[in-house]
Amino acid sequence: MRSLKTVTPGEVRLGMFIHGFEGSWWEHPFWRTRFLLTDREDLQKLRQFRGGVIIDVAKSQAADSAVHYAEGAARTKEGAPIRSGASRSAMSPRPVQLQAQQVQAAKVIAGGLDTVRGTFDDIRLGRAISQEKVAALVTDISAQLDGNAQALLRVLQFKSKYQYTYLHSVAVCTLMVNLARHLGLGDAEVRSLGLAGLLHDVGKVAIPDSVLDKPGRLTPEELVLVRTHPEEGVALLRKDPAIPELAIDVCMHHHERWDGAGYPHRLGGEGITLAARMGAICDVYDALTSHRAYKRAWSPTRALAEMWSWEGHFDRILLFRFMQSIQLYPPGLLVRLASDRLALVLDNGKRMSRTRLLVFYSFAEGKALVPSTAVLAGEAGDDAVTGFVREEDSPAPIPRPDLYPPVTVTN
Repeated sequence: MRSLKTVTPGEVRLGMFIHGFEGSWWEHPFWRTRFLLTDREDLQKLRQFRGGVIIDVAKSQAADSAVHYAEGAARTKEGAPIRSGASRSAMSPRPVQLQAQQVQAAKVIAGGLDTVRGTFDDIRLGRAISQEKVAALVTDISAQLDGNAQALLRVLQFKSKYQYTYLHSVAVCTLMVNLARHLGLGDAEVRSLGLAGLLHDVGKVAIPDSVLDKPGRLTPEELVLVRTHPEEGVALLRKDPAIPELAIDVCMHHHERWDGAGYPHRLGGEGITLAARMGAICDVYDALTSHRAYKRAWSPTRALAEMWSWEGHFDRILLFRFMQSIQLYPPGLLVRLASDRLALVLDNGKRMSRTRLLVFYSFAEGKALVPSTAVLAGEAGDDAVTGFVREEDSPAPIPRPDLYPPVTVTN
């Protein structure tokens, strides 16, 4: 049985295991609710919190012993203490096989399905949402993204068309948290964006399933009905005063467009908040890569290519940052690399989790290179995509991609 103890923020020390916080979960300064406190910056953030902090005494003692043992071993071997960051790295487990990672990701998603279904039911019936359950889901998703991101994002693509609304909410939550962390946003904002992803489509509970799951094209009247879901969702969320304004904003405006042609308020450009622009990208990407009653899922690279081609639909810079966050780019895009070279993104066949490049120009040397292919697997030592270049701005002729067809993958 866990030994839990509530203390004031001033009593918290490094090495304690934080089990939770008293009060509203989105008022505390972290995106996660259960973690070992090892960072002095985190300690300073926690000292600003005004509520009680719940400590797991047993885990704190076990963690303290493990840290002292690891530091002692490091001093014996190297003659000097290791830094806290290195300690965490040295103590982390070796990566497990992809299949095991996907099983773990599937467990998180299954739990997310139950949480979102229950949350939607609570909101529809006018009950306050379960802060503890929602907090736990966002924490679990964030933890999976720390060491299992590719498996989690891959498993999320295989959702049943009959569970689409609920699992779509889990997927958008995941993509929002992933993008927010890539953008370097603060912990509290990351947490609120995860909640916004979970709740962005809650207004669809007011739309009949016969319309949402219709296999054919919607009638004009049905389309008007579906387009009421942002306002229906906000009306439901307003009944719970604890819901952050950021989540309400994303619910209302995730169908606005950069060029002002979206709905419900025809906002455009910087008039759309960053959170709502993020929501628009994550929402559309997951919708395109999911099986629906009226269409089959597109591949991630096809979805990104289509989204990139929709002039005026999205914030183009933010869409590129989204691509960076999932480490996938559409074939035909010109990208600048950290090595100061220019490359063309190639079709990568069935290996959807890796980006295949054709490197053909060096900015550092100011000259064309003999084209060579490279694959970015997201591993240490890999080059990295840092920006994009318009075709008309290419400093050298772009090689023909058809001369470099994808290699057949058999494994």
